[in-house]
Amino acid sequence: MSKRVKSWLDEPSTPRWRPPAGAVDAHVHVFGPEAQFPFSPKAKYHPEDASAEMLFALRDRLGFSRNVIVQASCHGTDNRAVLDAIARSGGAARGVAVASSDITDAELDELHRGGIRGIRFNFLKRLVDDAPRAQFLALARRIKRLGWHVVIYFEAELLQELTPFMQAIPTTVLIDHLGRPDIAQGPAGADISALVKLLDANSHIWTKVSGAERLSEQGPPYDDFVEVVRPIVERFSSRVLWGTDWPHPNMQNCIPDDGKLVELVPRLAPTPELQHALLVDNPERLYWSD
Repeated sequence: MSKRVKSWLDEPSTPRWRPPAGAVDAHVHVFGPEAQFPFSPKAKYHPEDASAEMLFALRDRLGFSRNVIVQASCHGTDNRAVLDAIARSGGAARGVAVASSDITDAELDELHRGGIRGIRFNFLKRLVDDAPRAQFLALARRIKRLGWHVVIYFEAELLQELTPFMQAIPTTVLIDHLGRPDIAQGPAGADISALVKLLDANSHIWTKVSGAERLSEQGPPYDDFVEVVRPIVERFSSRVLWGTDWPHPNMQNCIPDDGKLVELVPRLAPTPELQHALLVDNPERLYWSD
């Protein structure tokens, strides 16, 4: 068994800026507890337990009201840890699942009753062994009846190749972490320009403007990330979400301070209207519309 890794701070700073009432941290995970929810035998990393109770304590510390819990790749297609966390949240959490192509409609309905409102397709080769697009597309068509959306995680080099796939999905598409562009290219760089072009041409495609701790070349206070991403928030204000990405999978060598990440929000969304859209209105449309 590989050594278990920890990728979060026990005592992150309390942010000086406070989110608006009803704010949603729209990209978090839970790990285990392993004794109750074992990790997938195909998992590429073996984290320490990061429980629902830990997540909710962080939520309160950071000043958020709700969470969107995204199924982590270390749990494969076993979504029980996410469903358990949603059930414990008292209505303050929704989730995004990972599912195999042979999942039944009855099983999808059960996930919906458990608070799942989207499904995630992962194209990062370091995290998954197979990403069958035809099967993904068939599953995307099946979840449309539930009002779900599709979350897609990929790196910038795949954007052009994946564009026809994303255009064919008949429901909302949400790109994780801006499609991991090379932030060092600047706000007019090829990677971010390709993302802007995609968003301009496809009104059903959204993006998460998260991941400063992964994408910034400069590190805190992430000035390079703000310079590149603030124009995205301003231009596509009705199609952006933000999240901490706690407990920061695979970042054990450079663990971010969640309080400092929250303090990025008013720099990315510099007006109260933009902040409310980013943290309240937009996630409500995807996750709490019912």
